[in-house]
Amino acid sequence: MEKIKIDEGEVAQLEIVLKTTDDVRQFQRAQALLWLSEGDNATEIAERLRVDRRTIYNWIYRFEQRADADLTSRVADGLRSGRPATAKGIIDPLIDLVIDSDPRDFDYRSTVWTAPLLQTYLSDKHQIVVSCKSVRRALDRLEIDWKRPRYQLALRNPHWRQAKGGLNIAPGKTRGRSS
Repeated sequence: MEKIKIDEGEVAQLEIVLKTTDDVRQFQRAQALLWLSEGDNATEIAERLRVDRRTIYNWIYRFEQRADADLTSRVADGLRSGRPATAKGIIDPLIDLVIDSDPRDFDYRSTVWTAPLLQTYLSDKHQIVVSCKSVRRALDRLEIDWKRPRYQLALRNPHWRQAKGGLNIAPGKTRGRSS
């Protein structure tokens, strides 16, 4: 199964897909199908696109199985299994409501909201279990600028006395006159 049969209309549509799509996977599939229709080897195409040779055959199979659909959907990604995004539309308004308030008003021992604290708040008050990553993404979507608290105090520069105009005495040395 090296060469596939694609009519001239499909070739023109695949070339349009190449020029108009923003989806890299769709671009790769269209390019591979065009190369295959020109007679290129599936192994060579797989090497060019840096995918497995089996992937090329899967693309051909799906393209042929979707013959009744329009060409753009024939080279598009299929439905993928996996857990759907659950937190995206739900936690944004909840975070937006509390982000300007003091966490101590909600019986938390902190003066600022952090992603783990917001995660705990959502779990405690709304029974919504989300990851810290989901909370951070929600904060980005809400365009909230925030910083994580610094748990380590700033370390003093070892030459801070010189910077302040004082003497820099090495450890173990004493000031005074030498005898």
